[in-house]
Amino acid sequence: MNSIQKNPDVLRYTAFSDDPEGGNPAGIVLDATGLSGEEMLAIAAEVGYSESAFLTAPPEGADSGASESGRAYTIRYFSPKAEVPFCGHATVATAVALGERVGPGDLVFTTQAGTVPVTVTREGGVLRATLTSVEPHIEEIAADDLAEALAALDWPADDLDPALPPRIAFAGARHLVIAAASRERLARLAYDFARLEALMHRLDLTTLQLVWRASADVFHVRAPFPVGGVVEDPATGAAAAAFGAYARELGLVPEATVLTLHQGEDMGRPGVLTVELRAGDRRIRVGGAGTRIPA
Repeated sequence: MNSIQKNPDVLRYTAFSDDPEGGNPAGIVLDATGLSGEEMLAIAAEVGYSESAFLTAPPEGADSGASESGRAYTIRYFSPKAEVPFCGHATVATAVALGERVGPGDLVFTTQAGTVPVTVTREGGVLRATLTSVEPHIEEIAADDLAEALAALDWPADDLDPALPPRIAFAGARHLVIAAASRERLARLAYDFARLEALMHRLDLTTLQLVWRASADVFHVRAPFPVGGVVEDPATGAAAAAFGAYARELGLVPEATVLTLHQGEDMGRPGVLTVELRAGDRRIRVGGAGTRIPA
């Protein structure tokens, strides 16, 4: 294949953990100049992570200061099966990889979902990246569609938390938020892959955001991702951003707050996502640590 012949340098980083064995791994091609979408997809399939990110030059009209300083890029994201408009964990992983090369500071990524600013900081020797989402929104889900999702998950309606009603939330990609009434319910995830995949394609969903509320500002989450060709995503920044918008829109949290999301524990890849809501700014900020995965 052409992707093999061109043999781009593919880095491997994890996001939302400072441990290579935790968080969500992403493939990263820092210079994807000349690669077609088909070649990027082939590379992502070969890497096998839930997503890989590919950087090229920023578009004309991008932030001139960031462009001139080499801190602005166009970024595309591919799962092993398809291109996705936005991916939070691959954004964080890529920003950490760039931070190691060009230093902490501000970056600007142009995605298919819109412009996503990212700030890289160093805290105690660990690099962290915080992305700012595009404008979010949430919407109702039809009763029949929710029933189909629950049937695919094999989740009885009585196992849901009535205080957190199901909604579709968007902050760069679409996610269906469903809240479990107990940690035990969340831990038992064995779903009909093909059935859920079909529903997600029909509703244009990237993942499901399955959540359990541990306290006022701490949540445990899981993210089935059959449309990407994997059973579950270990740490999902785009879904975290969508969930932040969901929680604020439904009045579940204060207008300005910081939420902590734990994800990946049930997969043996624990990660921590920080979700920040700011008064007067509808956008959601999602941050976490990242580190390189040794070859």
